[in-house]
Amino acid sequence: MLSTLQKEILKLKKTENAVLLVHNYQTIDIQEIADYIGDSYELAVKASQIKDVDYIVFCGVDFMAETAAILNPDKTVLIPDKNAKCPMAAMLPASLIREARLKHPHAEVMVYVNTWAETKAEADVTCTSSNALKIAKKLDSETILFGPDKNLALYVQDRLTDKKIIPIPDYGHCYVHSQFTYEPVKMKIEYPDAILMAHPECSPEVLKRADFIGSTSQMYTYAKTSPYKKFIVTTEIGLIQRMQREIPDKIFIMAKPDAVCTQMKMHTLEKIKEVLVNKDKIVKVDSEIADKARKAILRMVDLTND
Repeated sequence: MLSTLQKEILKLKKTENAVLLVHNYQTIDIQEIADYIGDSYELAVKASQIKDVDYIVFCGVDFMAETAAILNPDKTVLIPDKNAKCPMAAMLPASLIREARLKHPHAEVMVYVNTWAETKAEADVTCTSSNALKIAKKLDSETILFGPDKNLALYVQDRLTDKKIIPIPDYGHCYVHSQFTYEPVKMKIEYPDAILMAHPECSPEVLKRADFIGSTSQMYTYAKTSPYKKFIVTTEIGLIQRMQREIPDKIFIMAKPDAVCTQMKMHTLEKIKEVLVNKDKIVKVDSEIADKARKAILRMVDLTND
């Protein structure tokens, strides 16, 4: 049963002609009133398809809301808490890409969507954890500059031996997925009949032991459609909560219960209501930067669908 506040937000969305996009890592009470829940790629695609609304309220971190604004220049994108900033995105400023291009002039630049708009504007194409390998395969260059997540770069390199993947920077990481070390292995021993699912932002040591590797939504789909009944999940707790709620006939075990993205959790129902009422936390991207970044994002979508 929805709370009074949730019902108020649903009413506000309707009267203000707004849509609520929500990442898998958001809390359950926010997920319950979302118009769409997904991973970074799904939300990017959804943002590019949105029509006939005036406002997009984005419950995710800063780069996700920026992507929605880039793909919807004719709409107002709102973020409930402007302090929801991804630490990994800050690890790859645009200046590092420009420096890397000077050292590797023949390389193509593929950046994770977990980057700021200025960084995307310097890239040839973007990618997400769900399509990084597919995008890299389709690029013409034998050398690819890729960042900011080093573990995702290593994951692509391990499976794409005919190309050279150069991580930029060499220390980029997600602080949540980097926490997973011995826990998944321990859980696998404790629950030998469970499928170990891991996000590709995890370390190579964890991925070597995983039965399934994928983005949050890929893990969700795999768990929902596979014949297996028990899963050890190596990612942020928000996805576990979603799967427990929406796939109740299966068992989900959190590899590390305190693996929480505090930035994702900054959004609350109160802040969503406030931003719908005041329209004050607007996500803006410089038009020149947005035009360049849009090309890299849409190229990702085209290559993924090709």
